[in-house]
Amino acid sequence: MTGGAQITQGGTQPRYEVFHTACAAREVVDHVTSRWGIWVLISLQSNDLRFFELRESIEGISEKMLAQSLRALVKDGLVWRRVEPTTPPQVTYGLTDFGRDVGEPLGELFDRITRRLPTP
Repeated sequence: MTGGAQITQGGTQPRYEVFHTACAAREVVDHVTSRWGIWVLISLQSNDLRFFELRESIEGISEKMLAQSLRALVKDGLVWRRVEPTTPPQVTYGLTDFGRDVGEPLGELFDRITRRLPTP
């Protein structure tokens, strides 16, 4: 993305202006930090999962919200989607390199939080 107030020159590398409402990076951050996006990324860190396995791993998420979250994360290039031509089709999701790069600190954040909480 180029032009407008969305990208500025900062040193040698152009930077996205995430506070600009039309910034592409802001949209990705919104998807990652959405109510369910963060849990999808954390759930896919250990292995690739089929749709229903992913839904079962994230307690409380509806099929509709999982589908919307996955659609956004696939569009952003964080998650890949593979459809097996079977009846019914088997759909598997996993993290792209970009998704692993973004998801790793989210997993670390989750680990830090859970280590600090009192034991139930």
